[in-house]
Amino acid sequence: MKLTGSICALATPFRAGEALDMDAFGRLIEQQIEGGTQALVVAGSTGEAHFLEAGEYDRLLEYTVSRAGGRVPVIAGTGEAGTAKTVHLTRRAKRLGADAALVVTPYYVRPTQEGLRRHFLEVAEHGELPLLLYNVLSRTACDMLPETVAALREHERIIGLKEASAESARIKAIAELADEEFVYLSGDDGSAAEAMLAGAAGTISVVANIVPRVFRTLCDTACAGDRAETLRQVDRLQPLLQALACAPNPIPVKAGLAALGIGDGSVRLPLVALAEGPTRQALRDTLGRLTPMASAD
Repeated sequence: MKLTGSICALATPFRAGEALDMDAFGRLIEQQIEGGTQALVVAGSTGEAHFLEAGEYDRLLEYTVSRAGGRVPVIAGTGEAGTAKTVHLTRRAKRLGADAALVVTPYYVRPTQEGLRRHFLEVAEHGELPLLLYNVLSRTACDMLPETVAALREHERIIGLKEASAESARIKAIAELADEEFVYLSGDDGSAAEAMLAGAAGTISVVANIVPRVFRTLCDTACAGDRAETLRQVDRLQPLLQALACAPNPIPVKAGLAALGIGDGSVRLPLVALAEGPTRQALRDTLGRLTPMASAD
């Protein structure tokens, strides 16, 4: 399995009473596939994974696998703070039909690099799914260094890395590790173009939730090495990226989806929905200017 291009980290729509909104979720999946998204991530941080009950996790993943119907790969978020729990959840994702697992570095516990190496090898050996490693220092307080990634990429079941660092030096170092057997995917929308021009094979994106076709165009031009057209697409997306920076993810992207008629913007505590007012209106205005262009592509 080769994961490339525009990959969406799906938001999880809730109703105001916090029940899953499966109707909205189904429409989101169809919007993604019709817009050119090349794989779907279920129950990542954008999907509020750590707020889901076990039954909800199963329902979302089974539904996505069924709805996608083999049209695109389905990647399940299975990272936990503990190794044994991560192995257990990865096995469950396998039984539910996922094609691969996205495994974040253990959060809060701050393992050493040797601890990280052993953690991911254990999950690779016993989790039963191909693994995408996920490094996101800003959310986990745990930074997996390139040399640790280099040691892990030799395992046959570890197929790639989602790296969320926007630092040019880190982007370059990780790009040098990518090859036919190990894919580098950006995990940061703001620096995704730079990463793909440097050699990343694609991006696991938040903004793709609301503008899948525009983001697919960016990925296509960047992965083709067309710098001039890539920069034009970056300029096109920049106002929306700035608008989405008004609150922690996934609060703004769910407000954006609500503006498109997908869900009502509800999140689960301790997150709170983006309040009505100038910030939410600015997001709607920015999205309104971009969406007609997306439809015209």
